[in-house]
Amino acid sequence: MTIVGTAASVALGAVFTIAAVTKLAAPTWTADAAALGVPRWLARPVPVVEVVLAATLVAGIARPVPALGAVVLLVVFSALVAQALRRGRRPVCACFGRWSARPISAWTLARNGVLLALAVVAALG
Repeated sequence: MTIVGTAASVALGAVFTIAAVTKLAAPTWTADAAALGVPRWLARPVPVVEVVLAATLVAGIARPVPALGAVVLLVVFSALVAQALRRGRRPVCACFGRWSARPISAWTLARNGVLLALAVVAALG
């Protein structure tokens, strides 16, 4: 893996760690996710998946699988946000627990696009 690919993996791992920890600390995480269209039963394991992805991205285990997992997760998150925006709904973005308590917007999609680009670099790097 190149220096750029490693840096992308570590940066993405840090973002997923922050996202997971803030979700786990937010008592409203599953309700916020449900408002975005995620079934509660599916929302519960999301922070755990993010922790696993973060750890494997930073440790460089099973490359490029964790980066590809991050791509899939970010595409799904982005599709949910885009669908809600298209329907005129603007629920709270709980992407980073209570740190991101503002309603979703085009900015949410742009941020996910940047993270998706990092994931692609990590996968290819």
